[in-house]
Amino acid sequence: PLLAKPGSSKNNKTGAWRIEKMPKFLQKNCIACRLCLLICPEGCISGKEKNTFSCDYQYCKGCGSCADICPKQDIEMIKE
Repeated sequence: PLLAKPGSSKNNKTGAWRIEKMPKFLQKNCIACRLCLLICPEGCISGKEKNTFSCDYQYCKGCGSCADICPKQDIEMIKE
């Protein structure tokens, strides 16, 4: 079987696999609902307070889930 050491995923910067778009956090209308943080399959979104959320593009694959779930449309997908 294929096994990896615990914590080794941080060494695999998967952002190079990103499709044509990436999320842009506008940081204007954010209400800090944290839905983007919870839905991200890569766990690359961070932030604690309103208008402070951002994405680590070294791991983001551009799936757009964060932009789809944002109730304030404060995240948009832009061309890379």
